[in-house]
Amino acid sequence: MNLSKVSKHHCLLQFRIHINPQETNLPKIPFGPFNLFIQRRWKKPANTAQTRLESRTIDSKLNRLTTYLKKLKTILKIYELMSNRKRGPFVSLQLMSRWTNIVGLNVGMGEFVHKHPHVFDVFTHPVRRNLCCRISGKFKGLVSEEEGLVKDCELEGAKRVKRLLMMSKNGRLHVHALRLIRRELGLPEDFRESVLGKYKEDFRLVDLEIVELVDKDENFGVAEVEKWREKEYREKWLSEFETKFAFPINFPTGFKIERGFREKLKNWQMLPYLKPYEGNEVVQVGACGGKNRYEKRAVAMIHELLSLTVEKMVEVERLAHFKKDFGMEVNVRELLLKNPGIFYISTKGSTHTVILREAYSKGCMIEPNPIYVVRRKMLDLVLLGCRNTRELQAEEEIKNGSDSLIRKAFAGNTTVGEWVVPILESFDNVNDHDDPGEIIDASEEFDGC
Repeated sequence: MNLSKVSKHHCLLQFRIHINPQETNLPKIPFGPFNLFIQRRWKKPANTAQTRLESRTIDSKLNRLTTYLKKLKTILKIYELMSNRKRGPFVSLQLMSRWTNIVGLNVGMGEFVHKHPHVFDVFTHPVRRNLCCRISGKFKGLVSEEEGLVKDCELEGAKRVKRLLMMSKNGRLHVHALRLIRRELGLPEDFRESVLGKYKEDFRLVDLEIVELVDKDENFGVAEVEKWREKEYREKWLSEFETKFAFPINFPTGFKIERGFREKLKNWQMLPYLKPYEGNEVVQVGACGGKNRYEKRAVAMIHELLSLTVEKMVEVERLAHFKKDFGMEVNVRELLLKNPGIFYISTKGSTHTVILREAYSKGCMIEPNPIYVVRRKMLDLVLLGCRNTRELQAEEEIKNGSDSLIRKAFAGNTTVGEWVVPILESFDNVNDHDDPGEIIDASEEFDGC
């Protein structure tokens, strides 16, 4: 009884002066029936952008798509490194192993190359007898086709840049921000000279890193979401009040709708806001409903930017470079997480990618464009993996025949240099005959494509 009184007095003392028993030298009191009255303080769970990102509803198809696109970007980086070499069209695997950290691979370069025989052509060097690698003719043809389409669609790229300038606060954008999303906008690599410098009646370079809009075009003052609103108004017979400021909402499978969420969403859909092309004034946050209108304008600007891209997706870190030019004083990642029916953030890979949900269905774009179609062919070629086709079997037979030619050349004491060049040229001829259009459809990776 004396011990129980002492422990009870000890607990009361800690409860009154709010001392943590771990911070004192007194022995820790075990859990029991005599200390149930002790108040235990639990920390409130944190509600941050990181916790909301981790607890969001996962879209497996879009995650799978971003994983495959990351692999395609890695192969394009390897292709760029191989193209910059001046010694020849092939590189030894020993040298390519040094590029593992440059391209961001978490596996060995040799293992990665052998997993994609339709993209990489591995052969034994006829002189040094070491393994060498070069890009296959199919993949080269697709890359050349994409470059040709980007050059042909130069005017469309200029229109996209002009629309971005019309959305900016002062009619100006940083060239560095455009350079970060150059591939997403379908611009050529030298867009500074071929687009900004060519169309001087639309663009003016104020500084080395700032481009300014010369004159606005009223024909470009209609956002892409207005087409959807007009379609909803005509086909579903909705009132103008319901569709004038609404956005297409597509929640992922398994999304939990809480009590009162539908009413809040309905009020948000009908909330008026200043549209991206209507003016450069910023809505005051302190006004009545100003914060919600300001955030909705930011949602509309990000929605329009994603609609102008080729694949309707951009990395979140690169999207943040437009905050200052667009006058968006908001946390971009939190804004995207607040609207899961409009945007989806994929965390696959080393970066976070935001995708426009309305543009995709079952991992495929609903309304594809020519540049997207070519890039999808590249992705299908990568997804073939180690599946052997008739074209690859024919190439292997020709390579085996070339190896026999090498043995005959050594047997006849032919000087080095007379027989190496025709053998390499025969490899080029084989790869040049590959037709990029004869790719086996690997679209079963995506349902419904």
